[in-house]
Parts: sequence; C-alpha cells; structure tokens
Amino acid sequence: MKLKLTSVFVQNQAAALRFYTETLGFVKKADIPMGEVRWLTVVSPEGPDDLELLLEPLGHPAAPTFQAAMFEAGIPLAAFATEDIQADYQRLLGQGVTFRMPPTEAGPATVAVFEDTCGNLLQLYQV
Repeated sequence: MKLKLTSVFVQNQAAALRFYTETLGFVKKADIPMGEVRWLTVVSPEGPDDLELLLEPLGHPAAPTFQAAMFEAGIPLAAFATEDIQADYQRLLGQGVTFRMPPTEAGPATVAVFEDTCGNLLQLYQV
C-alpha cells in the first residue's frame, strides 16, 4: 500500500486554494468541477507529485462539528515537514499567518502550530 491522498475539510475551497498555494507554496494538481464543489488537490513542489492533499468541502453533516472540535481542542489535522522551521516560521509570520505555537522543541523534533484560515490547525515540524 502507498499513501496517495489525504484531506482536510475547508470552509471555502477558493480561499483554501489561495492559502495553500500562495501562502504555503503548494501547487494545484487537480481541479475538477463536481456540481457546487470541486475535487481540488494540491501537492508539494518539493515532494512526490503523486501525494495529494484534498481541500475537501464541509459537505457531510458531521464535518463542521468535527472540524470545530479539532480546532477548539488544538489538534492539527495535518503536519508538514520542513528543513528550516525558523525560516518558514518567519516567512509565514511575515505573510500574516496566525501561529498558536511558535517553533518549540519536542523531543527530537521542533514543531509549530498555525491556523490555515479555513478552519484547521496545521503543524510544521523539523527533525
């Protein structure tokens, strides 16, 4: 088995696409209209092209409750690796990203937690 696709629920797909591409630096891979929503994925320009993050709309009735509960509990829904967490932290701060936790040592890793403007917390980590 291979990991090929994972997803995060987003409140607005267009806003999520802007944040994940313009702010985080991911690249749009798929954008397929599906009625009122889209099959919308992004990939990392530094990673494998076949590992996609789906920007999934809050279509299921349980999705908004799940997203809000995870956000309120402070639980990141995805984690992104970096080779220089301090540089990425400063870059994202400069773009107005709200951090819940600045880079903090956590055992063998340094982690930071930030908001994606779409209802989720994300983790940035460096090992």
